[in-house]
Amino acid sequence: MKLLPYLEANRLEAGCDEVGRGCLCGPVVAAAVILPNDFANELINDSKKLSKGNREGLIQEIKDKSIAWAVAESSVEEIDQINILNASFLAMSRAIEDLNTAPEHLLIDGNRFKSKLDIPYDCIIKGDGKYASIAAASILAKVHRDNLMAEYAKEYPGYGWEKNAGYPTKQHRQGILELGSTPIHRKSFKLLPDQLEIGF
Repeated sequence: MKLLPYLEANRLEAGCDEVGRGCLCGPVVAAAVILPNDFANELINDSKKLSKGNREGLIQEIKDKSIAWAVAESSVEEIDQINILNASFLAMSRAIEDLNTAPEHLLIDGNRFKSKLDIPYDCIIKGDGKYASIAAASILAKVHRDNLMAEYAKEYPGYGWEKNAGYPTKQHRQGILELGSTPIHRKSFKLLPDQLEIGF
């Protein structure tokens, strides 16, 4: 399915998405992208549907051809303090604020958003599979976060972050069971299911 170039023509729309909400560790990462109305690349899609190679191949094109782009994070400490949903909104707001061109409207992936920014927005469920700017934002955010987690994997080996990016896979949970948690694990998250905690 070809993604839509905009919700409304002739206005600067920033597509926004985040990645890492369901992870057990590491920051949540958000991106915001303003694409020109005539931007077209049939490979642009929800980052989860693309291969790692395709995502990485699209990064430079998105950065080169977009009117503006930005990537921002919300830290593990912020996630534990204000909860993952609010941290996601915060990361998105930071990415929007970091854009070097101010958007007139926001297209937010998901069903809700709150922000101190005074910019009108639409929330679009599964927006990363509908609008090119949201899909582009999801690609930037995912590649940034995957690379970050691969770096953390060198510092804290044994959890498989270079492959699972911090999601609760069997290997990641086994690592927590054997090695314990790290400083970048989210303390507010349940790191292990109850049946794995016996004798932990």
